[in-house]
Amino acid sequence: MDRKIIHIDMDAFYASVEQLDFPELRGKPIAVGGSGERGVVAAASYEARKFGVRSAISGAQAKRNCPDLIFVKPRFDRYKEISKEIRSIFYEYTDLVEPLALDEAFLDVTQNKIGCPSATLIAYEIRQKIFERLQLTASAGISINKFLAKIASDYNKPNGQKTIEPEEVIPFLEALEIKKFFGIGKKTAEKMYHLGIFTGRDLKEKSEAFLSEHFGKSGAEYYHLVRGIQTSEVRPNRVMKSVGTERTFDENLSSEVFLMDKLEVIVEELVLRLKKVNVAGKTITLKIKYADFLQQTRSKTVPYFIADAAIIRDIVKDLLYQEKLKDSVRLIGVTVSNLNTEERKKPIAIQLAFDF
Repeated sequence: MDRKIIHIDMDAFYASVEQLDFPELRGKPIAVGGSGERGVVAAASYEARKFGVRSAISGAQAKRNCPDLIFVKPRFDRYKEISKEIRSIFYEYTDLVEPLALDEAFLDVTQNKIGCPSATLIAYEIRQKIFERLQLTASAGISINKFLAKIASDYNKPNGQKTIEPEEVIPFLEALEIKKFFGIGKKTAEKMYHLGIFTGRDLKEKSEAFLSEHFGKSGAEYYHLVRGIQTSEVRPNRVMKSVGTERTFDENLSSEVFLMDKLEVIVEELVLRLKKVNVAGKTITLKIKYADFLQQTRSKTVPYFIADAAIIRDIVKDLLYQEKLKDSVRLIGVTVSNLNTEERKKPIAIQLAFDF
């Protein structure tokens, strides 16, 4: 029995909210975030994206890409306020809503409150309501599981939607470029290229044993995903266990001073992520992967929840200098765990069969 899953993704959410509240910013390239060398772009308007400005790049790089870029400080209280209104629209259709962040969520509408058999129509109605009530646009992906819905939501951005029908799943995945598979990052994609895997069809030709050998436990997941198989349910009370950010370097670094410069930016991005998902944590972990692929972690737990860049930065610096590096470093990352989230009981969902 095929499920009907919608992925709703707000278009350039933070930047769009700023342009909504401040009309003088409309039509101009803006970035939400810090403008300095250590500042990080949290979101960019579509006018700015034309110049290569995107989230997670440094403010300095963004300014080099677009000299006329206007920087705006994030207002997370405002984004949370609007996010709450958006979610209230989701709940008009289903209680099976799994927020991923302030600006995106999965919805399971297999069984829904309005008795509509078409997930495509529901997604359209939701997008229309968001625009009518908030003057903001959203994009949507619709398919039989979360993996496919997530990929589909990127296809007709901004302010569009795409449905991958059950009978279209296999042809769609076979033709899909491997770099467009949700969950396959730049480094994994490069590794796949070296193995002759460029499309879903190439991936599908590899055995599960081959993929597990080269990609560990992710290999089995790739084997099933390319066949349209994903059993992950939409979980309304999904408990987030950690939030992290990491960087792999083009050239290995062997100096704590250079690594700390990189960590400054990583911490800024991490704090933006914490605010985006509205959490804080007590445990800070520094992850170091050396040139020989040996991995080391160093952690510190404090008695209070933190999401402050200065405090996290000081803890990370202490962890970095806690002991000498064993070798040159190819990857470094920071994770916040022991979060202020609570476990809740999952609701039981009865799912009925409808046409797409």
